[in-house]
Amino acid sequence: MTEQERNMGRRWFEEVWNRGRREAIAEMLSADSVLHEAGIDSVGPEGFYPLFDRLSATFSEIHVDVDDTMADGDRICVRWSFSGEHTGGGLGVGPTGKTIHTTGITIMRVAGDKLVEGWQNWDMLGMMEQIQGSHKAATYVGAPPHISAINAV
Repeated sequence: MTEQERNMGRRWFEEVWNRGRREAIAEMLSADSVLHEAGIDSVGPEGFYPLFDRLSATFSEIHVDVDDTMADGDRICVRWSFSGEHTGGGLGVGPTGKTIHTTGITIMRVAGDKLVEGWQNWDMLGMMEQIQGSHKAATYVGAPPHISAINAV
């Protein structure tokens, strides 16, 4: 893998999310790329635009920090942290003005100068809990005893 290919993960988050360049999606994704996320496969830039548009309509001041990257063969793994101000209703919840923080991991498969496949997993539940002001879910195994599901019974 070339250094340019290794840097595609950082470049994706910088161009698409931090700079908000919708056109970078078509520049970086192949026409038949597949993003696997939450049990749904999105194909090509046209399949990714709805996610981009929805999150852009929900959050202002979007910033993604790339915390760590690794590459192996034709794949890049990116561990990232997101922050944004909840100023829109794109998730079905009215704007709260809260600054939201969440984390995730994205694995990208690279072919030449394009991203051709991606697997994404991020803390959507934690994001919604922050927006709605609800308590953290007690499903985390390492949760302190005062929020453990065992104590809730």
